[in-house]
Amino acid sequence: MCDQIHFDEDLQKFEALGLVTRKQFGVMLGAGMAMLLPQTANAVAVTESDVTVTTPDGTADCYFVHPATGTAPGVLVWPDIFGLRPAFRQMGKRLAESGYSVLVVNPFYRAKKAPTAEAGGATPIQQVMPLAQALNETTHMTDAKAFIAWLDKQSSVAKNRKMGTQGYCMGGPIAFRTSAAVPDRVGAVASFHGGGLVRDAANSPHLQASKTKAQFLIAIAANDDSRSPEEKNVLKETFAKANLSAEIEVYSGAHGWCPPDSRAYSEPQAEKAWTRLLALYGKL
Repeated sequence: MCDQIHFDEDLQKFEALGLVTRKQFGVMLGAGMAMLLPQTANAVAVTESDVTVTTPDGTADCYFVHPATGTAPGVLVWPDIFGLRPAFRQMGKRLAESGYSVLVVNPFYRAKKAPTAEAGGATPIQQVMPLAQALNETTHMTDAKAFIAWLDKQSSVAKNRKMGTQGYCMGGPIAFRTSAAVPDRVGAVASFHGGGLVRDAANSPHLQASKTKAQFLIAIAANDDSRSPEEKNVLKETFAKANLSAEIEVYSGAHGWCPPDSRAYSEPQAEKAWTRLLALYGKL
């Protein structure tokens, strides 16, 4: 779960330190007014469409974008608590332009079609928290299997290469569980300012992920680290014990620094995360 009880307080502190600007908070951004991401170097032409994916619980509205020709590794993207929206469409398209077949999902399809947050990343957290609270380990796993299976049926997805999955905020633990749900297909997992990666339970996402053979990129927000300073050590010890490659780093950005419509968006930190993501997926 995304823990943003102290979100506004943290942002004020980061602004005072000059790590986030008021413009980056996105207070003037609506659901259809996402900031522009930097252009993709050597971008390939892509094909994009809105698609519907059947799951055990219904039909999920998603965004699918892939190189216009040939095949490419599949990537499953789990948005943050504000859901599928223009900002994540931009992020998915940018990844496709870098040579991947990308499915960005609406994790809240059981309750509402996208967009599920009225003002995108500037939506008050209290308005969307009930949507996230309705999800659990079971929905994470069944959805992951359905979305990966759908990707495998697409002609643009390379069947001879592993897939990647990435999650933001509450999507971090879902990405971890995706690797556990479909261990034979998922070869790379990325979590950006993920919340709830480490829990005091046998079904903790980090323990489930450690039983896979995937490679991991775990980018932790500075304010999340200050509240749970031991989490990064637990992650490092767990993945090292499992002999899994895991790049684990605390970024100077506040929780939510990656999506361009986030109130905590930090382009320098987001671009650093983007570079490390491409390095991870380059190993697929």
